[in-house]
This record gives sequence, structure tokens and C-alpha cells, in this order.
Amino acid sequence: MVDFTADSAVQALGDGRYAAHVTPHWSAPIGPNGGYIAAIIVRAIEAEVAAPAFHIRTLTLHYLRSPAVDADAQVEVTVERAGRTVTTVVARFLQDDRVCVLALASLATSFPDAITYRTPPPDVPAFAGLDPITPPAEAPEIAHRLDVRYALGPPPFRGADEAVSGGWLRLTNPPRAVDAALLALLVDAWLPTAWFRLSGPVPAPTVELTIHFRAPLVALTLDASDPLLVRFSSRTAHDGLFEEDGEVWGPGGVLLAHSRQLALMRVTNEEIP
Repeated sequence: MVDFTADSAVQALGDGRYAAHVTPHWSAPIGPNGGYIAAIIVRAIEAEVAAPAFHIRTLTLHYLRSPAVDADAQVEVTVERAGRTVTTVVARFLQDDRVCVLALASLATSFPDAITYRTPPPDVPAFAGLDPITPPAEAPEIAHRLDVRYALGPPPFRGADEAVSGGWLRLTNPPRAVDAALLALLVDAWLPTAWFRLSGPVPAPTVELTIHFRAPLVALTLDASDPLLVRFSSRTAHDGLFEEDGEVWGPGGVLLAHSRQLALMRVTNEEIP
């Protein structure tokens, strides 16, 4: 049984260094899924800061090169400033002394609200009334770890007029908690929304991913076996790049995380299953 919590775990080596292993369970068409690598980095950052009152609020990752799968890695975490309410860190994900991902994160406590408002999630059919998507046997490993129910937008590869998709999402083997590491995975686990405007898949590796974690205390109270509502959209594809905005909601319409990434979307002769 695949265990996301174990697959994203890190081991302290001292001096801000953490050992990790990139398992093949979360592989995308090209290398490991970017959200999975982000989850490993989240684990290292949380271990280094080691302050229960501080939660990751924003994480920005630049993907320099695709990490090798089924290989060891290290995460080096440097605390740039440890404040009373906000702590800022830099993390580097390395394999064979080469930086694969460079990350910047801010962790913060909770603050009194000067004002509270929110945009409601989309109105979609209930999870129980939707059929799960069964990936083909040749689909990337990560596709077999997800319970996906489309509830918003057309099916992929139908040449839609808009790059919008969403629905319900959870892991087939629930982790121990809806924490920042799981949310980091989920914001990059849906099919690229640009694919919904295409007639077939093309490579879409992430160049940069930013995640805002909006309700960490609420997330930690949730049952990880319950599905979360997600919505992803893209407005512009140009120069072989497209942006994608993502949102993840919990029960009651609480926004747990939102993200934006810039990814490649270029013509290639390489086939993707």
C-alpha cells in the first residue's frame, strides 16, 4: 500500500540538512510530480523551523531540473529570519550535489482579523453522485494514487473554448492528515488545464509554482479520507508557456489553498502515455 506520508518523509542530518528518497509512486509523465517534490520540501522546512504555532503560509518553488526517480535526495534549509510572528526560510532540493528545486517560504502565526470575507466555491454535483475516473494502465504512477471525480468543465482533450476544470479530489490511500504537504501535492495533481483545450496531451513541466496556505488550522481538523473540491483555470498560453491558477476548498466552503504556476506547453515529438 502506497503511503504518501512515508513517501514524503525526511530525516534530519544536522545543520539544516535533511535526507529524503524520491519514490516512483508519484511519477508524472516526465520525472516526479512537482507537487510531490514540494511536499518533501515542506516536510524539511517544518522540521527545521520546529515551531507548532508557525504554519507555512506561502511557498514559492523554482524547478531547475527534474529530480531522478527512485533516488536519494537532500533538502538544505536555511532560516533567513526568525521573527516573532513571521519566519522566512530558503530551501534547496539537491541530488548528487546539483540543485533541482529552489524554494522560498514564509511561516507565520495567526493574526486577529481586521476584516473577514471570502468568495464561495463553485456549485458542483456531490462527490457521491459522480463516477471516479479510471486511469489507463499506462498512465503515470501518480494517476493511480488519486480518486478524481470531474464536476466542472468538459472532459480533457475535447478542444474546449476555455481552460477550466475542477471537481473532487483525494488520495486513494488517505494520508494521516490534511496538512501543508498534502495540499502542496494536490495543487499540482490535476491534469494541466491547458490540456482541456487540446486534442491530446503534450509535456507540461512546471517552471515556477507558488502556493498560499489559507486555513492551516482548519485543514488539520479535517478527515483526510474526505474528498476536497478543486478548481483549476488558465487564461493565457503564449511563447510555449501557460499559467494555471488552482483552488482547494474544504467542507463549508473554506479555502484551504490556492496556487499559481507557470509551466511549459510546447510542441514536441515526445509521446506521453
